[in-house]
Amino acid sequence: MRSVFDPLQVSRFLRVYDDAAAQKGMKLSIGFDFNEYVAITRSLETKRPTEPIFRPDCSPIKSGEGYWMIGADQNNEVALVEAARLYDLQHSNLAEHLESLKAFYADPVRQAHPRDRCTCTAPSARNIRGKVAYHGDFWLRKDFRGQGMPKIMAAVLRGISFAMWAPDFVCGLAGHWTLDKGVLGQYGHTHHESGGAILQLVEEKITEDNLLVWLTGEELRRLVYRHDKAS
Repeated sequence: MRSVFDPLQVSRFLRVYDDAAAQKGMKLSIGFDFNEYVAITRSLETKRPTEPIFRPDCSPIKSGEGYWMIGADQNNEVALVEAARLYDLQHSNLAEHLESLKAFYADPVRQAHPRDRCTCTAPSARNIRGKVAYHGDFWLRKDFRGQGMPKIMAAVLRGISFAMWAPDFVCGLAGHWTLDKGVLGQYGHTHHESGGAILQLVEEKITEDNLLVWLTGEELRRLVYRHDKAS
């Protein structure tokens, strides 16, 4: 994928979705300090704890290799959060990164519980390599659901990731319930496969069986460059 992009086209793409969020009473902003992000997410009563992937105490994120987004309502209260980080998998692939637990811990040997494990059987995960943008930790307050916000959330993250990194892949992990309830389609993921991460993190009290969801870098470029309208 070419690293050169048209900044005006990216800004136009982001403006469409930023305006769409504003029309729904949501003001979006981004940040880069993940200690601040964890402090914000811990204050949200209905949000599950932020996963280790985005927690500096588990997996520090270097400057320029991660960001987060929040949406505030008209009372300046947080109603949306999500985060993204970049993995350099030039000499590895996503399946290996997950199964080694390096996606969750900077030093799995020292930080992981002896019974922690992750199995990735999604066939395409072994082809996801290079510059890989991981999106996750999505949370949307109940009163904003059913208004098309997932499409807006996903689009803004994709536009920012494209502008910052021009990644070879954009990926994430999603519960099977998101597919069963049609939520996955709202986020506009082009591809999904079962077996993305059969995960157990003992001290985090996480036991999950997740889908792998992803777009290729070229699909991301086409998404940003086409004149689409948010709805």
